Amino acid sequence: MKDKILEKIKQLPPLPESAIQIESIYQDPDSSFNDMVKVLEKDPLLTADILKAANSPLYGFSREINSVARAVSLFGMGAIRGFALASIVKNSFSLNLSPYGISNDQFAALSKMQHALMSNMCMKKHRALLDVLSPAAFLVEIGKVLIAQTIIDLGKEAEFKAAIASGDIEATEIEFCTVDTAEVSATIFDHWRFDSNLVDTIKSCTNPAGASEENRLACQILQIVRTAVPVAGAITPESIEAAKALVTEYAIDEALFDEAIATVMA
Repeated sequence: MKDKILEKIKQLPPLPESAIQIESIYQDPDSSFNDMVKVLEKDPLLTADILKAANSPLYGFSREINSVARAVSLFGMGAIRGFALASIVKNSFSLNLSPYGISNDQFAALSKMQHALMSNMCMKKHRALLDVLSPAAFLVEIGKVLIAQTIIDLGKEAEFKAAIASGDIEATEIEFCTVDTAEVSATIFDHWRFDSNLVDTIKSCTNPAGASEENRLACQILQIVRTAVPVAGAITPESIEAAKALVTEYAIDEALFDEAIATVMA
């Protein structure tokens, strides 16, 4: 099964030119705020997606963000890179998450909620982590798309869905496919030659101890976020309790987590 997923990854089309330009600007130490804004504003659909995402009440801003420049100034280049790449990458896939028992709208809501919780955790104290965590939080679940496609191709949708309903999702993915979502997502972005810190953060978010020291805190936060916001996209008392256990284990500021949860649930 893993070979079938790897084959699907190899067959993915190259990223659009807009994504390549965004990554080029982001990686160039001599690039500026205005360089990023100019590239984004060339694509009206991408601009609309970014502004729609940035204006979500999940982020707690009281005033409308009506320009890409304003969005970049509020969130930073790294975070807006995440908004942009999420829009571009998700438009590169045909979505059918039925093996997971969720709709496309639920999947979109899951990514938005995870990203918003991460942003609210990091904006005040760990802002530098947004460079890697913004795209990671938006895109970490994309591997589910290829896992779902493979399960459907093999006619195992009913078995997979039943196994998920009665057990752990990652364990079920490994049982059926020998890989989990995080590994598939990381392999996709490695295939597309995204920067190694993003790939490492996504790959290691289920086991932060295995991440490089540079990326360990980002992996811990991403694991907390994915625990707090499970696949159905609904934060529950149980998911908060499980996430808080990780907050304690990793010595993350509990007040920061509580405030972030309160903001996205308001």
